[in-house]
Amino acid sequence: MSNITSQSLTSLVKNIKDKKLSSEEITKSFVDRSEKSKELNSYITEDFSNAIEKAKKFDQSPNLDLKLPGIPMAVKDLFCTKNLRTTAGSKILENFIPTYESTVTQNIWNEGAILLGKLNCDEFAMGSSNETSFYGNVQNPIDKDLVPGGSSGGSASAVSGQLTPITIGTDTGGSIRQPASFTGTVGLKPTYGSCSRYGIVAFASSLDQAGPMAQNVEDCALLQEVISTYDTKDSTSTEYKRNHYSKELNKDIKGKKIGIPKEYRVDGMPKEIEELWQKGIQYAKDCGAEIIDISLPHTSYALPTYYIVAPAEASSNLARYDGVKYGFRAKGENLIDMYEKTRSEGFGAEVQRRIMIGTYVLSSGYYDAYYLKAQKVRKLIKNDFDEAYKKVDAILTPSTPSSAFKIGEKKDDPVSMYLNDIFTVPVNLAGLPAMSIPAGHDANGYPLGLQIIGKAFDEQGILNISYAMEDKINFKNKITDWWIK
Repeated sequence: MSNITSQSLTSLVKNIKDKKLSSEEITKSFVDRSEKSKELNSYITEDFSNAIEKAKKFDQSPNLDLKLPGIPMAVKDLFCTKNLRTTAGSKILENFIPTYESTVTQNIWNEGAILLGKLNCDEFAMGSSNETSFYGNVQNPIDKDLVPGGSSGGSASAVSGQLTPITIGTDTGGSIRQPASFTGTVGLKPTYGSCSRYGIVAFASSLDQAGPMAQNVEDCALLQEVISTYDTKDSTSTEYKRNHYSKELNKDIKGKKIGIPKEYRVDGMPKEIEELWQKGIQYAKDCGAEIIDISLPHTSYALPTYYIVAPAEASSNLARYDGVKYGFRAKGENLIDMYEKTRSEGFGAEVQRRIMIGTYVLSSGYYDAYYLKAQKVRKLIKNDFDEAYKKVDAILTPSTPSSAFKIGEKKDDPVSMYLNDIFTVPVNLAGLPAMSIPAGHDANGYPLGLQIIGKAFDEQGILNISYAMEDKINFKNKITDWWIK
């Protein structure tokens, strides 16, 4: 039996079902590796002892018909987990213990998985580097000097470093796909409404979507199969016939039309990103796909539109953290003083920045000029995709404009940090599914990802294209275990 933590999810499930491995063996292996990996700072809250006890209990009477039988996994600390601390990476929620479970995580536990703990993330999912977390920045398993991306940086780091076989993140403007690209892993941002948002700490309600992160496409498909359900508790959940994603995976994409948008060739894009894109186009051709040049003319407006819409929704969502009902409370001389001190001490700089931007664009006299206009442009961006999908089945772009950057490199330059999401935010504004797959390395050996964007609710289509391309690419991640103590 090969090293347990290096095995894919599907291999682990098969080994449990074939009784070659027990849940306890697998859980202890991931716990042991996680305990030796403190330097990565991937976890905020560990629940290792409980996980081992649950694994033992599962082994006593295993239900092998489940999709994730006895599989241990850690999840992003944005998902509410009943009776286990949920912080959203913020001081203001450092002692918040939910009395309820998010629908997405409940779906996972219903299929037999076991919670290892909660993974680090940018505060309230606001960030592209996992440097805004109150609990410190996460390190990239590729290199200790690199960010793992954000906001799901702890999730990407944990999967890449083999601290968990799979995980879930959330994607508001690229927060699954960008860290997946930076760490050489696979990340899927499902169609808006595919996965319930009930029990997820909100950032921007019209953009947030939960999604799977894994070592390969097949594992991603299986986890998407588990988490994508209709939920009456979420008014944004969509009822439609969902695929059996893992069972319907198919590498035959011959005749599929894949669009290449000219607007994604941005000024100053590194040569290695353009070369990766060209290789991706060739991989798609080698799989039998037809390449078609397309235009998404309003792409250049996506980033400014996003950074009006998202902060506006954040300022509204985060108004609930006032020190009265739950969470951190600062001492004040009166009620107003308590409100002000709680929010200034409880929120970090990036969250405060976005609340202020959001409050400004929603304020009297500016609502029409900024927020309303941004919503109109958002509609134009969606229309661009709708027009493109009359000619193509999917769209291929780079995932990010660069490989992972160094910790601290962009921390004092928020605009430069925001530009890192240039290829991912249009997807969220249009509510479409997209996934990042590792496709190569830069000159330093750091991973680079390709993004496949699909039609609404066509997760199966982009999973199949990714599955076929993954086979041709044959990517090998360069992990050295430098952090193991």
